[in-house]
Amino acid sequence: MTGHDPLAAPRRYAAWLAWGSRVGLVLLAVGFALYLGGVAPQVPIEHLPSLWDRPAAEYLQRTGLKSGWHWASLLHRSDMLVIAGIALLASCSIACLAVVIPVFMRHREHALAWICVAQVVVLAVAASGWLGAAH
Repeated sequence: MTGHDPLAAPRRYAAWLAWGSRVGLVLLAVGFALYLGGVAPQVPIEHLPSLWDRPAAEYLQRTGLKSGWHWASLLHRSDMLVIAGIALLASCSIACLAVVIPVFMRHREHALAWICVAQVVVLAVAASGWLGAAH
């Protein structure tokens, strides 16, 4: 096939990963700076030492948080902005895999495209919490 660039998919993956990582790190830094400054946290920093060693259920109860994606509704809170940065860094590969699927299809590398589709589905379902125990 003319014009076939064997590095097109890795380059696209790397570009998306670079941007996702940068945005995630900026969210971490900004959120952490705001949190250290005491700007609108959900859990005040001075309460953390008494919460760190508690079981998750007790931590959630004492902080007014819920399990799962509840933190996403609290992005106006500085400590939850830090969680958003962590979530972005942890899930960045989902977007990276999704953007290389069309490249693999265009280059008729269907097996690689379907492997990426399967990975995106598995990672998205795992991140969603759909398979977790009911709360």
